[in-house]
Amino acid sequence: MKYQKMRGNVADADYDKEEGNPFLEALPVLLGKPEFIERIKSDIQLPYDLQEKNPQVRRNYLTELNTWFQPMDYMYTLYDMIYRAMAATYQTKTVVESVRQLNEIYMDFRTGMERTLSYSTQAYCGAVLGVPGIGKTSTIQRCLSIMPQVILHTKYHGQSFYTKQINYLIVECPSDCSVKTLAFNILSAIDRAICTEYFTQAACLRNVSSSALTTRLKIICMNHHIGLIVIDEIQNAILTAAKNKQTRPLIKFLVELTNETSTGICFCGTLEAEELFLKQEHLKRRTRGFRLLPLKYDITYRKFITDLWVFQTTLQKTELTEKLMKQIYDLSAGIPAYILKIFEEAQIQSILSGKEKLTYESMKQAVTYLGIEVPKVYSRGGTSISDFTVQEVTKEEIGVEELDELEVEYPRTEEIETQITTVPIFPDQADIPTEHTEMPVKRFYASQRGRKSAVRDNTDLIAIWKKNESVTHLIQTLKICQMVERRSFLC
Repeated sequence: MKYQKMRGNVADADYDKEEGNPFLEALPVLLGKPEFIERIKSDIQLPYDLQEKNPQVRRNYLTELNTWFQPMDYMYTLYDMIYRAMAATYQTKTVVESVRQLNEIYMDFRTGMERTLSYSTQAYCGAVLGVPGIGKTSTIQRCLSIMPQVILHTKYHGQSFYTKQINYLIVECPSDCSVKTLAFNILSAIDRAICTEYFTQAACLRNVSSSALTTRLKIICMNHHIGLIVIDEIQNAILTAAKNKQTRPLIKFLVELTNETSTGICFCGTLEAEELFLKQEHLKRRTRGFRLLPLKYDITYRKFITDLWVFQTTLQKTELTEKLMKQIYDLSAGIPAYILKIFEEAQIQSILSGKEKLTYESMKQAVTYLGIEVPKVYSRGGTSISDFTVQEVTKEEIGVEELDELEVEYPRTEEIETQITTVPIFPDQADIPTEHTEMPVKRFYASQRGRKSAVRDNTDLIAIWKKNESVTHLIQTLKICQMVERRSFLC
């Protein structure tokens, strides 16, 4: 695997094949789901003698819950989207194309001449919006952290080729909706990535206009071949822009940055930004993406709360019953950040009160202390993070015989024309005239009607039953997958 050893966030270029596009060839490989989960997951280890520790030490261990990270299927979907966004930026950006694109912007800045765009402007531009606390920013940061942020190029095709390629930047959107502030934030992110002083140089220029600053930023973005810029908390700028009627300058700046530098843009924020995106036609296409809603009360939620429940620091361990899982879901509305905070604060209050046991009453008290208020209904224009399913299937798992069944050989056009023939209605009446004994033959090339059989996963009830038609095996499988109420098998 490429770039297993990195110097912080920097790695030396490793090309798969030198076919003329060093930026695309130097990108890290797209990880599969098992490798991705192994790289982003973060577990914590509690000491085996935790029960013997004093209350202060046990409360202090609860702070480690902030570093606990549970991978889900929707996270791999976001990772795949981010990787394809960077790859799309470098897909047509060869060395010659980058120099030509840079010269076009430089000549326009110095001479004011109208330029003709001869390069691709189809850079990725999308948005990931969702409910606060659902894990958008942390997921994107972890997805990007497994890739090198900066790739150093020194030699290509046996010739010297010195340049720094910045794969991604994460920028906080300014709350004042200022184009200058956003440009300064991007310059500051570039300085942190490659240890330059672009921000200091731009800040020293007094009375610099916004157009001159944005042109300088475009040149810097192309000099370092930035693949993707993630603009976090976009709802802050959207709300301020709508209030002060400054929406157009900011959006125009971002659109120009995407078109003229072929740099991908990914907006990240809450669902409040969706209202503005839908009002303007030119933003609908550029802000399409995932709209994430909280967990449903299903197997994904059960797995999340079950894995979290083992980190109890109270002296008395509380069993996770079906009723308690439903109560926690009602208090948190299925938002992972709220579940973690309620679980942590409820234990702290239990230890401080001396009860040393996690109960529903302690959780309600924690919700009151934290001031958590969740709405009963969220926007319907989104997808729950429980609905994402990633199941990679290889050829060996499917089998050669099943693959052969999928390969249907359709007849050619001239064969189709000859299939509409005539046959006698009564084969034994050969003496009857032909015009009274012929009828069209059924067209075998016609599309088959009816619903196609759905592909069932391993946790489907019918698939479990067909695998082993045994009631005992069915109940044991449902118990492992946490798909049956506990009282049905604990008795």
